[in-house]
Amino acid sequence: MSYSASDPITLEIIQNSLQAAADEMFAVMKKTAMSSIIYEVLDMGTGITDAKGALASSGAGIPAFVGMLDKAVKVIVAKFDKPGDIEPGDVFVTNDPYYGGVTHLSDIVVAMPVFVGDRIIAWTANIAHNSDVGGMAPGSLSGNATEIFQEGLRLPAIKMISRGEPIRSVMDIIKVNSRMPDVLEGDVWAAIASVRIGGRRLVELAEKYGTDTFETAMTSFLDFGEVVTRRALANLPKGTFELTEEQDDGQFFNVKVTISDEAFVVDLRDNPDQARNPVNTSRDGVMVAAQLIVKSLTDPYSAANEGSFRPIRLLTRPGSVFEAMEPAPIGFYYEVLLRVYDLIWRCLAPHMPDRLAAGHFASVCGTFIGGVHPDTGRQYTIIEPQIGGWGGKPGRDGNSAIFCGFHGETYNCPAEINEARNGLYVDRMELNLEPGGEGRYRGGRGIVMDYRLRADNGFLTMGYTRSKFPAWALDGGREGSPNYVRYLGKDGTDQRYSFVSGLTTHTDDVIRVVTGNGGGIGDPRERDRTLVAEDIKNGLITPERAREVYGYEA
Repeated sequence: MSYSASDPITLEIIQNSLQAAADEMFAVMKKTAMSSIIYEVLDMGTGITDAKGALASSGAGIPAFVGMLDKAVKVIVAKFDKPGDIEPGDVFVTNDPYYGGVTHLSDIVVAMPVFVGDRIIAWTANIAHNSDVGGMAPGSLSGNATEIFQEGLRLPAIKMISRGEPIRSVMDIIKVNSRMPDVLEGDVWAAIASVRIGGRRLVELAEKYGTDTFETAMTSFLDFGEVVTRRALANLPKGTFELTEEQDDGQFFNVKVTISDEAFVVDLRDNPDQARNPVNTSRDGVMVAAQLIVKSLTDPYSAANEGSFRPIRLLTRPGSVFEAMEPAPIGFYYEVLLRVYDLIWRCLAPHMPDRLAAGHFASVCGTFIGGVHPDTGRQYTIIEPQIGGWGGKPGRDGNSAIFCGFHGETYNCPAEINEARNGLYVDRMELNLEPGGEGRYRGGRGIVMDYRLRADNGFLTMGYTRSKFPAWALDGGREGSPNYVRYLGKDGTDQRYSFVSGLTTHTDDVIRVVTGNGGGIGDPRERDRTLVAEDIKNGLITPERAREVYGYEA
């Protein structure tokens, strides 16, 4: 049976099949990975690009990861540009933000060309956070790093499987640089299995419908994504909007956003020079932040592809914190990316109250806890993003205990898994009842979570933003509460941190994670008395606090 490249039903079937293939890739990786950060938290993403690397379809996973895979594939395509450089069965790998990796060295991208005959018709790709890729500190993240060489093994867009056969030397180098070599090897093979199953599905599609029809479907899908975004831009407020905001470390970040019918321009040129410590991001990372906002404002419910983002124009300055130059360290890139995302959001929120809520806790709150497991004697490293409160919006309170805008479709690691796999106990996880986020519609609640350690000579590394300046409010609401960690030592120590690297931990010490409440919107005195009574009943606010903030009298 023959299929026409001009038949819209055929093209729609192929487009939906691409989505199904990306989702199957995601399922394969989830089921075969060895790290709980991948198989439980789902700190990963999958996608399909066209032959040149344009994002055609994405699977589930972290929203920010969706926009990173196409950038990595394009670097691979440009690097391996000679005849015979790319062959059927090849698999490529990169993790270096200066060579297509986009994020930091812990996030490994695996990509595979999909051939029909001698013709590349697409690429399958995935990305996931790996527990340890070497570097100066366990978990491969340290706030003390001053250059990228200290952050782990660099894989600068290289081939690791040639014509279906592993390049043993590459595999050996990857393993020997990790403190958890077996786990890392297992996670890399899970990624390989994922791109291979995706490749198989795409070949089946192309053989069924014809290669020309398959490629036409991809192109039409990208063009449709652009049409949808441009149509939505027409309904956004027009003009140039600007915001300068002080950060926890005393620096000031600035953004100018210009919206027209033709383009969404993000100007970040007027910002500080790159930092000596690892709070920098690549330009590609900043582009992902802009893509997240544009997708939210224009077409949040359909699949993302490169066409969706064609109207974005990004302006950055080389050598700045938002376009770091080699060899700047970049380990905490995700907090910088989140600052850009939140900065654009805050800049536009007063002009789009129907689309953008008050500020959320806006930090990954990445918490790295590790050491030697007291039962097995093996090195373990927990990598936990944390959940927090989102801002209120007109007509409803903010959500409680949700991942930040960067992290999206992920989950907290179950206490049972953490306790079985790692050297600690999870003593509690409850809503954060600190004051903050009150308003006509209040912000959602963050959490309080206690990890109790089971062995000496472990470590804690973490980096939280929005610790000094909590989630911002709108229209007379109250700002949220801060993100921080309390380190409660068995010896009576009680220390509070927003950033710490390699802090030595001991048996029965408690690491208490506290994530912020979202910002409120509207004057708290205008809050419906029934809602205040429900908050009191549910233990979210004391009667005394309700009287003080809301003027509530039972």
